[in-house]
Amino acid sequence: MAGGAGETEKLLEEMIQAQRRRLAELAARILPAATSEDLLQPHDHPALAAHPEFNFEDGILAGYLAVRTALRAEARNPKPETRNESE
Repeated sequence: MAGGAGETEKLLEEMIQAQRRRLAELAARILPAATSEDLLQPHDHPALAAHPEFNFEDGILAGYLAVRTALRAEARNPKPETRNESE
């Protein structure tokens, strides 16, 4: 990746934090008493669980977190490069 793994990790962390803020702001509009802990278990709150925009934004955050996990796993256990035999 261009820019190196450190820059990629930093960018991804910024994206995660921005998405967490966006999700918290949306949750506050839907359920004003929602706490950051409530966002970890939104299905405990029917107003959040049933809200399509909240679910969409929560899915985006889940995707970012999955990418971060995959990148960290790859950095810890890099696979040996393989050559395409047809080249």
